[in-house]
Amino acid sequence: MRVHIATDHAAFELKNYLVDRLKEDGFDVVDHGAHTYDALDDYPPLIIPAAEAVVADEGSLGIVLGGSGNGEQIAANKVKGVRAALAYNTELAQLAREHNNANVVALGGRMQSLEESYEIVKTFLTTEFPGEERHQRRIDLLTQFENR
Repeated sequence: MRVHIATDHAAFELKNYLVDRLKEDGFDVVDHGAHTYDALDDYPPLIIPAAEAVVADEGSLGIVLGGSGNGEQIAANKVKGVRAALAYNTELAQLAREHNNANVVALGGRMQSLEESYEIVKTFLTTEFPGEERHQRRIDLLTQFENR
């Protein structure tokens, strides 16, 4: 599976850790940056291209990171076709996939340990959307609104 990942300065260490761990686990990781630490960088120019790549790359998923993950989730959700969910534990990551067919997960680099973050991401990436009618119906309603 291809995974698109991006961060600003606030989760730079976490992004690098996740890229290495995911590659070790056999994921095809596309790193959209930041590639160097810049304490003054802004997240939208980094997050939005990663979110766009998820939409353009059918079957891929995305990870967006920041200090809390809130702004990054908002930025990703501005991209048509993205359903980004903020997850701060594995249960939320699993539900984001099972109930919302989320294609991007947002995490805060300052919210949990590196290993906890990895478990959240791994849960998100390995959970399938079962396609239950009630969940698909709700996703379809969101898509209809988005396409207006």
